[in-house]
Amino acid sequence: AEAISSVLHAAGRTSFSVLSNPEFLAEGTAMDDLEHPDRVLIGGPLTEAGATAIDRLSQVYAHWVPQERIIKTNVWSSELSKLVANSFLAQRVSSINAVSAICEASGADVDEVARAVGMDTRIGHKFLNASVGFGGSCFQKDILNLVYLCQSMGLSEVAEYFHWVVKMNDLQKERFVSRIIHGLFNTVTGKRIALLGFAFKKDTGDTRESAAIEVCRRLMQERAEIAIYDPKVEHEQIWYDLSEVTGLEQSKIEKYVKLEGSVQAAAKDAHALVVTTEWDEFKSVDYRKVYQQMSKPAFLFDGRNILDREELHSIGFVTYSIGKPLDGKLNTV
Repeated sequence: AEAISSVLHAAGRTSFSVLSNPEFLAEGTAMDDLEHPDRVLIGGPLTEAGATAIDRLSQVYAHWVPQERIIKTNVWSSELSKLVANSFLAQRVSSINAVSAICEASGADVDEVARAVGMDTRIGHKFLNASVGFGGSCFQKDILNLVYLCQSMGLSEVAEYFHWVVKMNDLQKERFVSRIIHGLFNTVTGKRIALLGFAFKKDTGDTRESAAIEVCRRLMQERAEIAIYDPKVEHEQIWYDLSEVTGLEQSKIEKYVKLEGSVQAAAKDAHALVVTTEWDEFKSVDYRKVYQQMSKPAFLFDGRNILDREELHSIGFVTYSIGKPLDGKLNTV
């Protein structure tokens, strides 16, 4: 907002009050978030004209937002609040993912730990679901913006603190891929792996910073044969993302990757299923039929902890779920 204000005022012909009004909308629930916001944040210059501009924008929101939820601040407070909000949410995800590693090493269950911790009213239960890692267009971008601001202000230790939220997210993806490689007897070369989900979360076709992209890159690096199925992401987007992350042309990527139209098609002759997006569709799949058409032993790596491990065990799968006690049949060395 300060930069825009400087440009407009440098022209000298008009008078503007530039406001900061960050959005807090989540993909998949954007309209509901707009109609029922936790808060509306309006930041402006600490001048009479700035106060007038803030009040006028506030009147627009007052048509459907209670006044007590409209927060008026200076520009820096508004813009920093947006970055800090997403950093705090991402921090919770990285924290529970760090805990998931401890759970796997100790035999604890990350869901039980998260439930116990979340019942503390000072903490709450939201964003305490262990997974292969967060994605989307906001979390990483906003954290890195915060890191840049800290560095530019000479706050190197603070910058490093927030940077570790991103580093922990990258580590979680690497841990997940390592579990797949070790689980399949320390090599995935030439083995078919069915990747279920490519969007960064369910109910969207958005793949920006999706954990699935990095999982695919690493599996391609290990020369696995990957069959991808996502119910919403366009095939062109998948090819584009993989080309961007690998630097390879589509024709070369196709040597390692196939795009399928269903879970069953992706799973045919696969050595392992790998869940990277928490699509509801994946919860209702007949895994007994899927198991019958897979190579044996059949593995399932649940990167979103959405499937019933006990049922999968009874079918015959060797399973891995993040932060859960390890399957005795899973190779870990």
